[in-house]
Amino acid sequence: MRKLLLLEDDTVLGEGICLALKSSETDVTLCRTLSEGRQVLGQSAFDLLILDINLPDGSGLELLWEVRKSGTVPVILLTANDMEMDVVTGLESGADDYITKPFSLAILRARVNAQLRRNSAASSSAVEIDVFSFDFDRMEFCKDGQPIELSKTEQKLLRVLVENRGQTLTRAALVDRIWVDGGEYVDENALSVTVKRLRDKLEDVPSKPQYLKTVYGIGYTWVVK
Repeated sequence: MRKLLLLEDDTVLGEGICLALKSSETDVTLCRTLSEGRQVLGQSAFDLLILDINLPDGSGLELLWEVRKSGTVPVILLTANDMEMDVVTGLESGADDYITKPFSLAILRARVNAQLRRNSAASSSAVEIDVFSFDFDRMEFCKDGQPIELSKTEQKLLRVLVENRGQTLTRAALVDRIWVDGGEYVDENALSVTVKRLRDKLEDVPSKPQYLKTVYGIGYTWVVK
């Protein structure tokens, strides 16, 4: 399931976009204020963000700047600001696309899908990080050239952390991404146990992790060195 965050204060327009983008493979969370967007983004990980710029309590650009400090999630700006300088500012601030109002829902859907395809292609390639080599598609994991056996749950956790490296992900967001079907009861210690097992297999000194670190009171992060 692909997860989209839509930040749009116009209720009618926001609900219309949600209807246009939702499908059996795509879920859309609608937020109407900057503060609500920040709160939701801190609780869950998303595959793409669609941000309005002019909001009742600030600018969507503020959220874009915050996201770009630590993450690479695709961002589309959706706004009535259609001057050339507005577009340049948005793209130079880190947006992947800039769509001005009014717009066609069909074009928006096509550009959203293009960003998701591009991000999926980038995420599916093998990742080389220091002494590690992770190929999530082939399920091949190595440290110093030596293969490492990971369970399916450990692979899911590692993938989410590595694809969002440098960004702190809350426990709730990780549980939501790893146990996505929601059909099984997830013990509150399941994430902690999976983190410990992953550290035991990847870290030189699991009790003093250099990569998979705990951010106390929040969650976990894969450190960028």
